Amino acid sequence: MEKMMNIIKPKPNPQQLLRDWQRRLRQESRNIDRQIRDIQREEKSVQKAIREAAKRNDLGSAKALAKEIVMSRRTVNRLYENKAQLNSISMHLGESVAIARTVGHLSKSAEVMKIVNNLMKAPEMAVTMQEFNKEMTKAGVIEEFVNDALDSALDSDDIEEEIDEEVDKVLTAIAGDTAAQLPEAVRKERLKQPAQTEDAEDEGLDDDEDLEEIRARLAKVRS
Repeated sequence: MEKMMNIIKPKPNPQQLLRDWQRRLRQESRNIDRQIRDIQREEKSVQKAIREAAKRNDLGSAKALAKEIVMSRRTVNRLYENKAQLNSISMHLGESVAIARTVGHLSKSAEVMKIVNNLMKAPEMAVTMQEFNKEMTKAGVIEEFVNDALDSALDSDDIEEEIDEEVDKVLTAIAGDTAAQLPEAVRKERLKQPAQTEDAEDEGLDDDEDLEEIRARLAKVRS
């Protein structure tokens, strides 16, 4: 019965396919804009937490939070790149439809295939691009391509040193002179207080809980 319905149901023409794809691409672009705004809004609260950690000479928490900001800014840059590639797909699809008016069918586009494949490696776009990949392959715009490898560049050891440098820059920019004096301040504080009091331990626990809560919020808006 399903095969019969597929035979009876008319196939969408190139213009219809283009309108549907472009509508969904615009929606994805809006989703990216919203995610960027959420990340940048959350970053402001993290900056405040870094300044507070610097004031209480908590270098560990300040650097950990600064690293979260670095990772968030990298995510934002990647999201902007994803959005630009979505716009590029829409443009190339328009060109394909213009050609289809002449030849009567959609032709394969090497550029669209390349961009879709690139976006399939981006964690934020993988599922959406897999759907586009199937539909565009079926429509004859691209060839079938399967790539399960996600972009894991942020986990490579090669950029850890670069991230540490960026963390120091962020920490200095946000916390200012206080951050630069933190190591010495921490040593003096330890000399003054060789034994940690129960109240201090409780305060440290609260700080750890706050740090984990901030990390969780950032992870949520980055995903």
